[in-house]
Amino acid sequence: MRYLVKAQVKPGQAARLRRAIEQRTLGRGSVAGGEYLRNMAEARGLADGTVRWVEVCYCAIPLEEEHPYWEEYFDLLDIKNAHNCSQCKDLNGTEPWACADCDCTVRLEQTLATWGEDFLPKLDQDADNMREHGK
Repeated sequence: MRYLVKAQVKPGQAARLRRAIEQRTLGRGSVAGGEYLRNMAEARGLADGTVRWVEVCYCAIPLEEEHPYWEEYFDLLDIKNAHNCSQCKDLNGTEPWACADCDCTVRLEQTLATWGEDFLPKLDQDADNMREHGK
C-alpha cells in the first residue's frame, strides 16, 4: 500500500534528523531499509510547518513497523491511503509486493512535488537555526 503521510518535525529534532539522514542511519534496523531516506529525499515542506511524503508500506496497520522510527523525529499528524485500495494488486492478493514497482500514485507524487518546497533544504535551515540558538 501507499500512504500519504502528514507530519511535523518535533521541537528540537531537526538537527538530529538531518544527521540521521546524512549518516544514512535513519531507519537503521527497519525492514523498510532505504525507504526512509527515499521518503525524505522526496518529502515536501509546507508553509504551515508540516511535511508530506508518499510511503510504501506492507504492514496490516499503516506504517506499523515504521512508527517507532518516524516518531523519534516527527509527530505523525495524518496517514491516508494514497490511492483506491480496491485496485491495489498487493492488497487484493493478485500480486504480492506489487507496490514496490507500481506507479499507481505517480499523479499524486507529481502533484505533491508542486506543494511547498523540498524538505531537506528547509530541514537544513531549521537545524542551523537550532544550532544558532543553542537548542
